[in-house]
Amino acid sequence: MQKKFGSREPRLQKKEEFQERLLDLRRVTRVMAGGKRFRFRATVVIGDRNGRVGVGVAKGLDVIQSISKAKADAKKHMITIPRVDNRTIPHEVSAKYSAAHVLIKPAGIDHGIRAGGSVRFVLELAGIKDATAKCLGRTPNKLTNAMAAITALTKMKQHKPLIKKETAPVVA
Repeated sequence: MQKKFGSREPRLQKKEEFQERLLDLRRVTRVMAGGKRFRFRATVVIGDRNGRVGVGVAKGLDVIQSISKAKADAKKHMITIPRVDNRTIPHEVSAKYSAAHVLIKPAGIDHGIRAGGSVRFVLELAGIKDATAKCLGRTPNKLTNAMAAITALTKMKQHKPLIKKETAPVVA
C-alpha cells in the first residue's frame, strides 16, 4: 500500500509519569565587569499522587531551561511517604528547614487538605487527601516552606495496621 505525501501515523503521546507544579520563578542577577548577567531560578514540585513527591531547584539562561532542569533535580530527590488507607499520614509530624517550620497533622476521611501555600502543593502531589498543615515559621519563602514539608514527610514512620491474632479453639 502506497502512502500519500504528508500522511502520517498518529503519534502516541507518552503519558507523563509525574504531575508537576511550578512553585516559584525568579530572575536572579550576577554583576560582572561588563554588566549584569540575568538567569532564572525555578522551583518545581513533582509527584505521582501515589506516595512519591520531590522538590527541585535549578537555574538556567531562560525560563524553559530552568524549569526542565528543576524537574530533573526533583526526580533525583524523590521520596516515598507512608500513607494510611491511601488518604492521610500515619501520625503528626513537624520539621524545620532554614527559617521555615511546618506542622502536619493527620485528619479524618473527607476532611480534605487544609494547608496553605507550597505545603499544600507538596501534600497534594504526594497523594495525601486528608491532612491539616500549618506553617509556624515567619518566612513567606515558598522554597523553604516546601523543603520543610519534605523534611517533615521524611521523618514519618511506616504505619503498621493492627493485626488480630486468631485464637485456637479450646478443646475440653
